[in-house]
Amino acid sequence: MMGMGYGRQGPKTAGETQPKKGHVMSNRMSRRTFTQLAGTSAAVLALGITPAFAETIKVAGIYTQPIQQKWDARLHQALVAARDAGEIEYVFSEKVANTDYVRVLREYAESGVKLIVGEAFGISKEARKVADEYQDVAFLMGDPFDAYGTNFSVFDNWIHEPCYLMGIIAGSMTTTNKIGMVGGYPIGEVNRLFHAFQNGARSVNPDVQFKVIFIGSWYDPPKAKEAAFAQVEAGVDILYAERAGVVDAAREKGILAFGNVNDMNKEENGQDVVVTSALWHMENAISHAIGRVKAGTFTAENYQQWTMMQKGGASLAPYYEFEDRIPAEAKAKVEAVRAEIMAGSFTVTINDDEPKSTY
Repeated sequence: MMGMGYGRQGPKTAGETQPKKGHVMSNRMSRRTFTQLAGTSAAVLALGITPAFAETIKVAGIYTQPIQQKWDARLHQALVAARDAGEIEYVFSEKVANTDYVRVLREYAESGVKLIVGEAFGISKEARKVADEYQDVAFLMGDPFDAYGTNFSVFDNWIHEPCYLMGIIAGSMTTTNKIGMVGGYPIGEVNRLFHAFQNGARSVNPDVQFKVIFIGSWYDPPKAKEAAFAQVEAGVDILYAERAGVVDAAREKGILAFGNVNDMNKEENGQDVVVTSALWHMENAISHAIGRVKAGTFTAENYQQWTMMQKGGASLAPYYEFEDRIPAEAKAKVEAVRAEIMAGSFTVTINDDEPKSTY
């Protein structure tokens, strides 16, 4: 989970967007879209959709980074999907500084939105006070602590399970037995991914060693690239690209990389470099929250399970051009462990302690 010392926001960005400047998304549906969504009345009943559930509600997203930044992008994409499915009207503000976040929260709450999705890292106490003031508004916030009161639910990106699966592949493909890992900050959310990756690699290759560097930024591709270069000089032949910039270093040095949060093979120029990525999906979590709000049953919950593999909140990206380059035994091991995770018979250890280099 996010530590209080490091907000998800990172450095302040200019031009904070206010609610009145948020992008109001159209809620109109074509007849074809409606037909595709509704189907027959029997299908609607089978899905448990009541007339109340079918109504749209207004939802706001509040982001501390530009929506192109991949952590916020995953939230934004999930809400856009809900909008496009006709479930919600969607407005959002981006680049909102922590110092201005509470004011923006209040303005959206006053505007009549029914659900606010955002991030309370670094302002957890203040955000909870806003939730206390607006009991008729549901809050679903990225937050390092537990759910609060009756209307403040929390989430984080718990993608440690696909990270473990990536580690199995990385441990099977390294030839130097040295893997580099470049992260933003040594906080729980990142630490647990590194540990899971390392444990997956060790499960097939006990001799593998790790070089770990944190760059002290959520977005500084040049700095991440230089850190990756330093790791290559130290002998690594595979990189875990938790931050942007690492894939470029891997490409220049002719080594392989593994991605984080988004599909870095397709989205970050990773063809022939990124073997696979640990993906974070917020669609099911968002859908769950929207359904609760519409049904009048929204309550304070921890959405951890909604961002893990069993509920579709995390997955391993396709192998693409690496399909035939990954050892067959590694792919078989991944599929076996994946099945165990989905069945609930295998649990990937969660370790939020700061990982250290092992050589």
